[in-house]
Amino acid sequence: MPSYIHYLETSVPVTQGNQRELLERLKSFHKNDRKTQAILHRIYTQSGIDRRHTVLNDYYSEDPHSFFHRCFNPEHLPSTGERNKQYESAAKELFLKTASALVQRHEKTDLPAISHVITVSCTGFFAPGPDYEIVKALGLASTVERYHIGFMGCYAAFPALRMAKAFCDQNPKAMILIVATELCSLHFNSKTDPDTLIAGSVFADGSAGALVSAIKPVRSAFQIEDFANDLAYEGEQDMAWTIGDTGFDMTLSSYVPNIIKDNMNAITDSLFSGFNLGIEDIGYWAIHPGGRAILDKVEQSFRLEDKALDASRTILRNNGNMSSATILFVLDELLKRPPSQSHTRKGRNITLAMAFGPGLSIETALLRRIEPS
Repeated sequence: MPSYIHYLETSVPVTQGNQRELLERLKSFHKNDRKTQAILHRIYTQSGIDRRHTVLNDYYSEDPHSFFHRCFNPEHLPSTGERNKQYESAAKELFLKTASALVQRHEKTDLPAISHVITVSCTGFFAPGPDYEIVKALGLASTVERYHIGFMGCYAAFPALRMAKAFCDQNPKAMILIVATELCSLHFNSKTDPDTLIAGSVFADGSAGALVSAIKPVRSAFQIEDFANDLAYEGEQDMAWTIGDTGFDMTLSSYVPNIIKDNMNAITDSLFSGFNLGIEDIGYWAIHPGGRAILDKVEQSFRLEDKALDASRTILRNNGNMSSATILFVLDELLKRPPSQSHTRKGRNITLAMAFGPGLSIETALLRRIEPS
C-alpha cells in the first residue's frame, strides 16, 4: 500500500545573519589569532551560504555580556543548562508554528483526523516534550499516539518518515504529523580546532514538517516508495555530537565529503535494485546540504547535470544546515517547482532523497512525485 507526503511546511526564526558579516564578527573575536582568522576566512567564503537564521535575539547586540558574545568568550561561555533553557522556550515556539500551519492545511481537507505525532530534534531536551506540546496547544485528540526521535542528527527525518509509512501500512486511515526542529546556533562556542570551526560555519536554526497518510492526494505530493540505509564506520569520529559542560560539541570534519562519496554507490544500488532503476532514471534530487563540499561530491559521483542539485544548493545558500529539518526544506523546495524541472534524460518523476549523520550514517528514500489527475 503506497503512502504519501501530502503537505510540507517550513518555519525559521525572525533573526537572520549574513554569512560575510558573521565572518567579520568572528574575526574580530579572534583578532590576536591570525591562523584562526585565516581558517575562518577560507571556510566561510567557500561555504556556499549567504545567510542563516538563529533564535538568538541578541545576535546583533554589541553588549559583550549578551548570549551571542559569550558563546565566543572562553571565560564566560553559557552553560549547557542555560543553552537548554533557551532551547525549551524557542523550540516550543517553532514546533508549534510549523505544526499549526500543517494542521490548518489539514483542516481544509477531507482527510482523516491526525492519529500520530512524531517530533524530531537533536539540539535540546525537555519533557513533557514537543509532541505533548503540539497535541495540547493545537487541540488534537488526547489519544493521539506520540513519538519523539532525539539526538540522531541530520538524517533523523528519514526514520520519522519510515515510521510514518509503517503506521500507514498498519492502518490505512492513519494520518501522521511529523515536525523536526533544530536550534543549532545555541551551541556555538569558542573552540578554534578546524572541525568546530567548520561546524560553526554551516549549522543554523529551522523547523519543517510533513503530513503523511495512505490516502491518495488531490494535489502535488510525494509517494513514498522505499528506504535504504547504511553505515560508513570509517567516519564514526568525523561527524558526531557530544554533550559538554558548555553546550553540545559538534564535530564535522573535512573528511566527511570524501567518506560519503566512497560509500554512496553501494547504498543507492541496493535501493534501486528492487525497482529496476538506475541513476539515469532519477528526475529529482533531494540531497541534504550538509555543506557545499558534500553536494559537490554527490554531483561528481553521479555525474549530474549542473542544475540537478539546485534545490539543495538553494536551501544551503538561504538557510544553511538545519540538521534534521533540512531535508524537508529541500523536498518542499522541489515540490514548489514545476514538474517540468526534471534533471534526467528520461524525464522520470522519481526523486532520490538522501541525508547523512553521526556514525557516519547514510539514509536514502525513493520517492515518486505525483500530480493530480
